[in-house]
Amino acid sequence: MIKPDDDHEIVSADRALEIAEGYGLDLVEVAPNAKPPVCKIIDFGKFMYEKKKKEKEAKKNQHTIQVKELRFRPQTDDHDLEFKTRHAREFLEGGDKVKATVQFRGRDMLYTEQGKELLANLAEELDDVSTIESRPTMEGRRMIMILSPSKG
Repeated sequence: MIKPDDDHEIVSADRALEIAEGYGLDLVEVAPNAKPPVCKIIDFGKFMYEKKKKEKEAKKNQHTIQVKELRFRPQTDDHDLEFKTRHAREFLEGGDKVKATVQFRGRDMLYTEQGKELLANLAEELDDVSTIESRPTMEGRRMIMILSPSKG
């Protein structure tokens, strides 16, 4: 049998239930797999209230990652590319993912290499703040690449 320390004592389940009822509290099993099982005498309603309060506080402090999309065309001008790259940098530094999409319309399908090059340049510009989560892939008439914030 385990020796109880100063604050704890080993009692039978019936005796523990009597003690809990005497104080108007609940007997709650906290470690059912231990030998012997460990129980606490607490106000269960208050315990659940405080647990929900802690969970709500933790949820309030967590940051949800969003995916921000930037759209390009194969013949996107250099200035426009710089402008959108600046926005992508802000998104990545804020902890969000960036989905870069090159849209091909009509005869633009002839310029898929330009689209690949555009996305490669974007990834190269942002390599200090991002990592490539998925390489450029064609999905219908769109070429998509996803960048995620780097862990540094």
